[in-house]
Amino acid sequence: MILHVVKAEYKKDYLIWVKFNDDAEGIVDLKNELYGEMFEPLKDVNKFKSFRVDPELETITWSNGADLAPEFLHDHLTV
Repeated sequence: MILHVVKAEYKKDYLIWVKFNDDAEGIVDLKNELYGEMFEPLKDVNKFKSFRVDPELETITWSNGADLAPEFLHDHLTV
């Protein structure tokens, strides 16, 4: 099965609740994942929480072009 993000909600700090097309859901903590040219600007929480679920890519994206693979998010789920 190819994973897709179907819903995502900002919780607090660098925590995002994510639901997938395989019905898995949970919190992803991205605090320690924001490195590199695309992700450094997202250390600003106001920029971080402005993500959306892109209907074409079917994952979380930010306006600066940053995105995370659904598989990466799925692997980092916590309850």
